Amino acid sequence: MLFVLAFLPPILRAEDIDLFVLAGQSNMQGWQGNAEHYPVDPNGIDKRIRFYWATPQYSSSDGKWTFMQPQGGIFPKGHFGPEVTFGRLLVNDGYNTAVLKYSLGSTGLAYTWKAPGQNGMYDQMLAELKKAVTLLQKQGHKVTLKALVWIQGESDAESKELADEYGSRLKLLIDHFRTKVAKDNRLPIILGVDEQHTWIKAFPKVLEAQQQIARDEPAVIFTSMVGLEKADETHLTPKGLEEHGARLFAAYKVLATKCDHSNSARITPGRSSNTSKRPFKDGT
Repeated sequence: MLFVLAFLPPILRAEDIDLFVLAGQSNMQGWQGNAEHYPVDPNGIDKRIRFYWATPQYSSSDGKWTFMQPQGGIFPKGHFGPEVTFGRLLVNDGYNTAVLKYSLGSTGLAYTWKAPGQNGMYDQMLAELKKAVTLLQKQGHKVTLKALVWIQGESDAESKELADEYGSRLKLLIDHFRTKVAKDNRLPIILGVDEQHTWIKAFPKVLEAQQQIARDEPAVIFTSMVGLEKADETHLTPKGLEEHGARLFAAYKVLATKCDHSNSARITPGRSSNTSKRPFKDGT
């Protein structure tokens, strides 16, 4: 039996997996991340990154785990976002990385993501998350939820009314994800929005809300997009997306160092003895 196990592919062995959830709108999706310029991978790191994604209206991994790669979109070879550099740096830092990405451009908290329980994109993301985790659990893996990366907000700066309400909506989402999904009130949360977007400049309450939450809440950090190369008014170029992924990784390392990360949400089947070993729930 030991001889047989030694030659099983790694994906079939029970492993401790570090799960990162990446979500948001166009710059998380990688709207201008033309995969013709997908970052070269001479060491084959992408094959070591489990990847599950859904981009409503465009493409998905068909409800299955695969490896890091471009996703279908407006370009012939597809598109990519900051997840590529982010995931590769995590692997290089010793994480057994799995990335779940759920994103779509021009989406706001008010009308598309919506509040928990309102059957918006947030609830749909949680359904995909539950499905994805279950797949790993059925293979015998132990899944630790390490962070939520949230790159979104421009669409909620379309009007003063939406911008004024953004902070309370985002706080509700973070609280729900931590308490009902991760079961960890110190789960690292990484926030970001395009500070230079025309709507954000007109109604800066969205930016201010993210920065205030980062100041007030434990293990939350705001990341800047200033200086990243853009293809147009707001969308990052492939180079900009690579650099953005590096910034997100650096932010995660800051939070992981500050936090007692032994309390990250360990998602294991059939166990609920403490904060770090609670079964995954969809939170609805």
